[in-house]
Amino acid sequence: MDLFDSRQADELATLLALSEHGSFAAAGRMLQRHPSVLSKRLGAMELRLGIRLVERTTRQLRFTDEGARLVSRLRHAVDLIAQAEQDAAQGAAQVRGRLRIALPAAMGRLWLGAMVSEFALAYPEVSLEVEYAERFVDIVAEGFDAAIRIGELADNRLVARKLCDHRRILCAAPAYLQRHGEPNTPADLADHNCLGFTGLHSYPEWKLARTDDQQSIKVRSTMVSNDNEALLSAARMGLGILAGGEWLMTRDLASGQLVRVLPDWQLDADAGVYLVRPSARYNTAATTAFKQWIEARFARGAPWQLHEPGE
Repeated sequence: MDLFDSRQADELATLLALSEHGSFAAAGRMLQRHPSVLSKRLGAMELRLGIRLVERTTRQLRFTDEGARLVSRLRHAVDLIAQAEQDAAQGAAQVRGRLRIALPAAMGRLWLGAMVSEFALAYPEVSLEVEYAERFVDIVAEGFDAAIRIGELADNRLVARKLCDHRRILCAAPAYLQRHGEPNTPADLADHNCLGFTGLHSYPEWKLARTDDQQSIKVRSTMVSNDNEALLSAARMGLGILAGGEWLMTRDLASGQLVRVLPDWQLDADAGVYLVRPSARYNTAATTAFKQWIEARFARGAPWQLHEPGE
């Protein structure tokens, strides 16, 4: 028997309704079907099984022994289905189970990993799988429950919650600026070695903005990479000017290893840091708990603005 055959499911529902209510008329009222429809369903079921399930008279119905045994087993099956549904709903209400999260690699290692670990400590029944990647993970196709994304969002299949603004600023080591001079305008960047992050959607064009002024500069570089931390290391060593997230360079600016270049300008002025999920409906309790956790942490301010990882 194919349990997903709707006709057979209707036949089973008819048999149970007849058992509970004792007549085609009463069962029809419960199932919102004409009694003649239920009579046809019962006849089809008896024909398919090759047995008589119900003896019919003008005044009453009487279940045969085979019919009574079948009803008993069907009631047990209904109880099992109800229990399975209850268990599933209970699992969605309790903070437990598996949670797959995708994090941007460098930001994740520097600032988000501690948050995720604290979440794991707070919810020990949740089994976490965390992927660190600079690429934009397709969380729908790859089965992730949530992701943190940097930049602008183009995937309208996702539910997004902006956690904070994302400022991409320009910095360089004092030694580099001593050797090559400091640019005074965006156009001056064309004469400098500009360390290129290939994950920037407009690379090798840097789109800078301040107030109502916008300028686009095609930069050149002796080093490009898809890894922000590798470029940060190169900038510290005086290789060139780095355009990176404020989160990437906060500590180096505070220590003096890097200094701001063109401090009135920034790249990708409309970008943000987002929590994204495949759907706002049918989230597990673990997904909802993680959403509330990360939102609460960012409500205090972006962690790199607090100058301590995970704080």
